[in-house]
Amino acid sequence: MNKIKIILSLAFIVSVQSIFAQVQDSLSFIKSRKMSDEDLAKKREGTFITGIPDFSSDPVTGFGFGVRSNVYWNGERTNPLFAYTPYLAKLKANAAYYTSNARELVLSLDVPYYKGTRWRFKIDVKIQQNPANLYFGLTEATLDDLSLLSDPTTTFATYDEYDSARKTLRPGGTGEAAFVTDALSNRFRETEYMLNLKADYAIGDGRWRIMGGYEIQNLQYKTFEGEEAEAVNPITGEETMAPNGFSLLQRDFDQGKISGLEGGWVSIFQTALIYDTRDFEPDPTKGYYFEIANEYSSKYIGSEFEFNKLFVQGRAYKKLPFGKRTVLAGRVGIGHIFGDNAPFFEFQDQWSPEGSVNALGGKQSLRGYRANRFLARSLWFTNVELRYRIAETKFLKQNFAFGVAPFFDAGTVRNKWQDLSFDKIRFSYGLGARIAWNQSTIISFDYGVSKEDKLFYIGIGQSF
Repeated sequence: MNKIKIILSLAFIVSVQSIFAQVQDSLSFIKSRKMSDEDLAKKREGTFITGIPDFSSDPVTGFGFGVRSNVYWNGERTNPLFAYTPYLAKLKANAAYYTSNARELVLSLDVPYYKGTRWRFKIDVKIQQNPANLYFGLTEATLDDLSLLSDPTTTFATYDEYDSARKTLRPGGTGEAAFVTDALSNRFRETEYMLNLKADYAIGDGRWRIMGGYEIQNLQYKTFEGEEAEAVNPITGEETMAPNGFSLLQRDFDQGKISGLEGGWVSIFQTALIYDTRDFEPDPTKGYYFEIANEYSSKYIGSEFEFNKLFVQGRAYKKLPFGKRTVLAGRVGIGHIFGDNAPFFEFQDQWSPEGSVNALGGKQSLRGYRANRFLARSLWFTNVELRYRIAETKFLKQNFAFGVAPFFDAGTVRNKWQDLSFDKIRFSYGLGARIAWNQSTIISFDYGVSKEDKLFYIGIGQSF
C-alpha cells in the first residue's frame, strides 16, 4: 500500500510539473518581459485599491474636488503570469466635480494577456464637460509670440503679460457690447461622451503586437461671446466684470479656417503595430517601446467627420549603474493629420494605444507651456527624463518609493509634414517628483519652465 501511495504521489508530482512546464512554454511569448528580480520581490499579491483625492482650482472652472483611484488584481505569486505582467487586470476610476458645473467621469478596464493567452483587452468610458479648454490657432503661426485677437500686432513674451492684457477693458467692435474683455477669448467648452473598445494580439515571441479598436464619441462645443468675465479698468486699475468679446475659435470657424465647432458624432477605427520589450509597463527600468498608430474616421463608418491621423513614437529605458534605481528614459514622437476638412478638435491630441498625447503643450508633451499651445497638421516632439529613486518604505502594509526626475522637453509644429525640421523648436525643462505606490501606481509632480511660463502639474502615471 505504501509503495502504491509513493508511486501515486510521484505520478502526481510529475503530472503537476508537466502541466506547469506546458504553461511556462505557452507563455514563451512574454518571457522577454519578465520583471527585474528587485521589482518582482516587492510586487504585491492579491487584490488592492490605490487612490488619492483630487483637488484643483481654476479662474474659469472654479474649485474642484474628486478622486483618482485604481483597483488592481495581481493574483498570487504562484501564478505563471505574476512575473511577466504589471497586473492580471486593472480598473481605473476617476471622478471630479467643479463649482462651475464642470465634471468628469472616467472608467477604464485593462486585461493584459487574458487568461494566459496572447490577447489583451481594454475598455474605456469617458463623460466630461470642460469649459477651460484653450485654443491659440491651428497653424504653425501658433509658434509666434502670444497676441490678442483684438490687437494682433502687439505681442507678449510671457503668458502672465498676455493674460493680464486680455483682461483689460476695451471698446467693443461690431457685434460686441460697448466695452468688453478678452479674458475668455482663447477658451471654449467641450462636452464629451466616449466609448472605446480595443484588443491587441501578441505575435511570435511577444515583442510585436497588432491592435485594433473602435471608438464612438459625441462632442459638443460652446464659446463665450457675451458672457460675464473678469476685466480690469485700464485707467483706474480696478477689477470688475464685463461681457466677453469675440472668441478666436468662433472667428476662425466663421471665416472658414476650421471645421467641427458645431460638434456631432465621431466614429473611429483604430489600428496599431507595437513593439514592446519593457520589463514593467507602469514604471520601466529597461526595454523599448515603438508604435505606429492610426485613426480613421469617415461617413462610411457612421461619422460626421472625415480624417486620418498617423502617429509614430519610440521610447527607450535604460537602468544606470548608480543609485538604488536610476533610469534614463527618452521618447520621440512624430504625427500628421490627413484630410483637408479635419475638425479642429482632432488637432488637439495624437492618439496612442498607451493614451492620447496633448499636442503640443501641457504635461504630456511640453511641460512649461499651456496645453495645446502649439497646434498644426504636423508635429514632432521629444522628452528626456532621469528617474532617480531616493528612498523606499512600507507603511500600513503598503509599499512606497520616492524619487526625483529632472526632465527636458522639446518640439515644434508645421502645416506640412514635409516641412518638419529643427527650426523654430520650442523647449522646456524642469524637475519632477515621483511616488510609487505598490509599484503600479505612480503619482507624479512636475514643475516645468519655458520662456513663456512656469507651470506645476500633478497626475497619476509616468509622463511616458
